[in-house]
Amino acid sequence: MELLGSLAGAGYLVVFWLAGTALARRVFAGEGAALWLLLGAGFGLGLLAALPALAALALGFSRAAALAALALAMLAGLWAAGRLPRFGAGRAEAGGPAAGAGRAESRGLGGRTAGHGGPALAASVLPVLAFSLWLLHTHTLHLANGAYWCGQSTYGDLPMHLAFIKGIAAQGVFPPGYPLLAGQSLFGYPFLCETVSSVLLVLGAPLKSACLLPQALALTAVYGMFWLLARRVLGGAGKASCAFWLFFAGGGFGFAYFLEGLGQDKSNFTRIFTAFYETPTNYVEKNIRWVNPIADMLIPQRATLFGWALLLCCLYLLWRFALEGEARLWLPLALLAGCLPLTHTHSLLSLVLISAVLLLRAALHAKGQGGPRALLPWLWYAALAGALCLPQLCLVIFRQTGEGANFLRWHWNWANEGDNYFWFYIKNIGLVYLLLIPGFWHAGKKLRWLYGGGLAILALAECVVFQPNNYDNNKLLFVWHMVGCLLAANLLCDGAALLLRQAKSVWQGRAAAALLLAAALFLGTFGGVLTLGREAVGRYQQFSAEDIALAGFVEQNACPNALFLTGSQHINPVASLAGRPILCGSSSYLYFHGMHYNAQGEAARQLYEAPSEELLARWGIGYVLVGSYERSEFAVDEAFYAARYPVWYQDAEHTVYAVSPG
Repeated sequence: MELLGSLAGAGYLVVFWLAGTALARRVFAGEGAALWLLLGAGFGLGLLAALPALAALALGFSRAAALAALALAMLAGLWAAGRLPRFGAGRAEAGGPAAGAGRAESRGLGGRTAGHGGPALAASVLPVLAFSLWLLHTHTLHLANGAYWCGQSTYGDLPMHLAFIKGIAAQGVFPPGYPLLAGQSLFGYPFLCETVSSVLLVLGAPLKSACLLPQALALTAVYGMFWLLARRVLGGAGKASCAFWLFFAGGGFGFAYFLEGLGQDKSNFTRIFTAFYETPTNYVEKNIRWVNPIADMLIPQRATLFGWALLLCCLYLLWRFALEGEARLWLPLALLAGCLPLTHTHSLLSLVLISAVLLLRAALHAKGQGGPRALLPWLWYAALAGALCLPQLCLVIFRQTGEGANFLRWHWNWANEGDNYFWFYIKNIGLVYLLLIPGFWHAGKKLRWLYGGGLAILALAECVVFQPNNYDNNKLLFVWHMVGCLLAANLLCDGAALLLRQAKSVWQGRAAAALLLAAALFLGTFGGVLTLGREAVGRYQQFSAEDIALAGFVEQNACPNALFLTGSQHINPVASLAGRPILCGSSSYLYFHGMHYNAQGEAARQLYEAPSEELLARWGIGYVLVGSYERSEFAVDEAFYAARYPVWYQDAEHTVYAVSPG
């Protein structure tokens, strides 16, 4: 049955990918399968986020809603693949070439602009994609010896994501309730990054498959569209590949801390692969906070993963719309942007800031390109994107920001704790940061404008915090860093091309160019590669065999909305594996989602240490779990429950009392 469920989930996802690919082909007819498939992955994810959610507003989060969304996706794909006239066909507006004929400004190593550089694209994307998929497999509910295991990066966040995914599917309420805190009406998290997996659960896919299948498509979109964006902006496959590796394998100079004393004692270096979060890209003791994007953002953080999958597609469209004059692209750009608010709000804000800077450029150039009429596509883009985004922002995001705790605060200098401002970023980001100023000076005007959007992100993220955790502003800063990697790659490859041209012989030129690029890539990626190596070997047990058995019993026998009293541990099988709501979850989640949880936390303490029937009824507790976590957190008065309520479930690790099964 699990195999059939996985196949059904995969088939469902493929339909959305095919629909997205048909839409991409309709927008960019004649540009090649690589662009259609990769941009189609982003379009398909946008459909997967939006259509089941829209259907669930009318039908609840149910199989009927999932099938209705499937029908809508098929209709969209059939329309896109049909013979109806294509929207916006014809030549581009003044100020740029027609669709598919854009020309990058600079040429250097690998500087041809025709095509999409298939071999170089595959050589960059496929190894990283394969490695990332293997990490996802070993880091997400990896079954071994009867228990579920995970990696270092997913040990903390994965149980939260599982609780959201499973809870949305099990409870069927949409918009969903927050399952880790009883009585909480605000979700406090961009939940469309979870519904893309919940919908597969509804169709019968097992939890692991439901998690991994959309993540695999999202990783394909992130890696592929970053490369295609870099190829389009920089004008060469070699430059695109250089930018790709600098970003995804990137790391700063933190590796130097682990090379100290290497000649006498290797333990300082080898602890990279054994200690918990002591890596060259995440070593808080030495103020190293700039993480590797694969290990610490794409693998463990679903909102960032799905947000970047949509954002990079948007940035590709925005580049061609704003800087290559393809005005017709305002429509797909606005539609895709409308999927961002409840998928990853930070990505939406990044897109808004970059768009604002490029709108300023368009306004400055409008006089020579037809006057105010040249800005009409920008007006349509802003109007449609605003119409799609504002209801989501006002009904969910702004409510949470206004009613939650510690949102929107002034804070200078991101996560730096004690270092000089510039030295902090030099040692954290490394080579790319050192190349930003010369790279900006060397870049063409269009790339400078794009980087201006990145600078707007940097300026805002360094001054204003948008969530309770200051550190989470890195979700904005990494978008600035993406564009910075384009600057660095452009400069490095043009420098290598210059060495090649000025050398006395071809072999000398090739050797000098290769040495320059090899040294730069080594300095720019060594710390990141070590971190990824640590991630590859890390193994931690997350859910025991007893946890899995308990969750299975709960899922089969408890009402989907039954409220459980449990400890506040983040590894909670009732919430994460069975999808049942709990009274009060881990403060590690609740605090950083801006939740007010003191009342529920105090109620949980009283219900374990000084319980009463009146308090149980007031909170509507259906079941009480007593296990090793609960006994270590509270002085549990288990005699109270044993004397009044039947044992509903028991094993060597857990006892569950049925208070009000419902």
